Order: sequence, then C-alpha cells, then structure tokens
Amino acid sequence: MSSNYGHKVKISIFGQSHSDAIGVVIDGLPAGEEIDLEKAQRFLDRRAPGKNAYSTPRKEGDQVQVVSGLFQGRTCGAPICAMIENTNTKSKDYDQLKDLPRPGHADFTAEMKYQGFQDHRGGGHFSGRLTAPLCFAGAVCLQILERRGIAIGAHILSIHEGKDESFNPVDITKDELVQINEKAFPTIDDGVAEKMQEIIQKAREQGDSVGGVIESAAIGLPVGIGEPMFDGLESKLSSILFAIPAVKGVEFGEGFGAAELLGSENNDSFYYIDETGEIKTKTNHHGGSLGGISSGMPLVVRTAFKPTPSISKEQSTISLKEGKDASLKVVGRHDPCIVPRAVPCVEAAMAIALLDLYEENRK
Repeated sequence: MSSNYGHKVKISIFGQSHSDAIGVVIDGLPAGEEIDLEKAQRFLDRRAPGKNAYSTPRKEGDQVQVVSGLFQGRTCGAPICAMIENTNTKSKDYDQLKDLPRPGHADFTAEMKYQGFQDHRGGGHFSGRLTAPLCFAGAVCLQILERRGIAIGAHILSIHEGKDESFNPVDITKDELVQINEKAFPTIDDGVAEKMQEIIQKAREQGDSVGGVIESAAIGLPVGIGEPMFDGLESKLSSILFAIPAVKGVEFGEGFGAAELLGSENNDSFYYIDETGEIKTKTNHHGGSLGGISSGMPLVVRTAFKPTPSISKEQSTISLKEGKDASLKVVGRHDPCIVPRAVPCVEAAMAIALLDLYEENRK
C-alpha cells in the first residue's frame, strides 16, 4: 500500500487534509520502550500551522490522541495508533478545484488517476497536513534512537537567495544539534535567519512563494546500519523523504558536487583514533554512507523543497468541465514558504527510516 513504510518498524498514515481526523499506526516497535508523550507533542508543535507570520494562518492544535499500543507509558508489543483531529477546515475554499486544477499541485494527476472520486479539499491525502502524523511517528522513533546513542537534527540551509553555513560534516556534536532544534527558526547563523524571514515576507506580500533546502544530520550511528542495494541508507531515506510534499531533491554528503571532483579529491581517507581504536575518515564527502551502509561518520543529508505551489497570483490552467483553457487565482490559507515547518518533518522521516534499519540490523 502506498501509505505504508518500513520492514521491521512499519508505519501506516491515514486521513485527508479535511477529513475528521488524520493519524498513524506504528507497528513493530520493540516492547518496553518508554514513550514520553509530552515530549512527542512538543516535537509535533514545531511543525504546527498558524504560529508565526511566515506560515499558513490555518490554526490547528494538533493534539495527539493515542488510542492503543502503550501501557503504563511503555510500548507493549501492540501497534500504536495515534489520531489528530482536523478542527479548522474551510472546505468551500477548494470548491473550484474540482474544475480548475492548481498548477504545481496533484489536483490534475489525482483527477486522472481516481476519475473524480478523490477528496479535493485541501489537497486530500496529498496535503502537507499528513506530515503531522509523520512527525508523531518520528518523535516516537527519535526517543528510542536517543537511548541507543543516536541523535538527529536539522537546520535551514537556504531559502531562495538566503544561505546559512553548513554543518561541519566531520565533527557534528549532539549539543550542536540540540541547540539548533531549540530555535524557533533553526539556522546556525541567527543573522541569516532574519534575512530569510524577510525574503519569505516579501514573497507573501507579492502573492508569491519561495522554496529552500534543509540540511539534516544523524550522529552516533554504529558502523553497519543499512542493507545493500534497495534497502541501503540512501535508498531508504530517499523514499521516505520524497514522501514529504514539495520535496524535489535529496543528496547525501557531497551530493551532486561530487560529480565535479576528481576521485583523489572525493575519496575519504581512513585512519585510526589511537586512544579508542575507532576507524574514521579524515573528510566526509561520502556523507556517512558507503555502499548504503553507515560508516560511523555523521550521516549528512540535504533535502530540497520547491516553492509552495498555492500562490495568490493569477495563473493559467484548464477547465476540466468545459474542456478549454482558463485562469485561476488560488484562495485559502497557505504557507508562503513551507521550509521552516518542514524541518521537524525531515528529522521525523530520518528517525523512522533509521530505526527501521537499526532493528533490521539486529536480526
């Protein structure tokens, strides 16, 4: 099924943007793991809409209700089922989309695939609203990974022409990741954050939108996580990251930049740490994955997001009913840039994939 992910740790996401509720079923978690629901809720709150000037004005509390899978605060072997009510929908804003598909959205392709039976309100199950249950599942997986010594964090690397500095791919600390995660607008350079917010506000005022890149990292991964070929680190992470709406590119380590290097420049030389006997690499162009298997170096991933396709500028489209060209001005409540709210989504996706692979490695 297209809404399912994972081999050992499996998630199934359900609901639509304007259905009564959305949610996730998480199966295969090891039993006896303590889950702090308040901590999970705080993680989820990082992506909640309507909390600042650069996000959609749609306000949702996104309060998670766990209906199964936990007993006395711990996983009990049964699947966790968590639901989030949709409480602030304005479905009439989307009435025209049955006839006039929005450029850049799945309206047209969904109409063709589902022959008009799709839920067109708010994008239905193609909506970014479905990243809320993804974030809850990721928050649960993050807590389990933390007890295994694995930490995950991310920052906004760029928005339009505004650019932050990158992680040091060789030396990323847990404290660094924690400090970034605690920021309301997560950038390494706070001065760049102000410029990025100005860029977003300018796009909003012009009825337009902007995209950007999120750089994420996982540290503490033991050597050997990941399976060859189709279940390698890059394969598994890419598939779940591309499930986040608006993601158009994923790269690891040097990524596309590696194509411009010589082999002697791109290869990462190995060396021993005398004190511990650990094997590391002097550089980290490979981004922590060799042959789809973790090398023990920081796992560094960059995820590119397109500009929000719902903009208030008039755009050209078609009328499906009349069979002719038409124009459309999108109404409703939309983010001029989804990148800030997508940061925890990227972290959550990484956590789900890495815990699945970690458990696979224990077989």
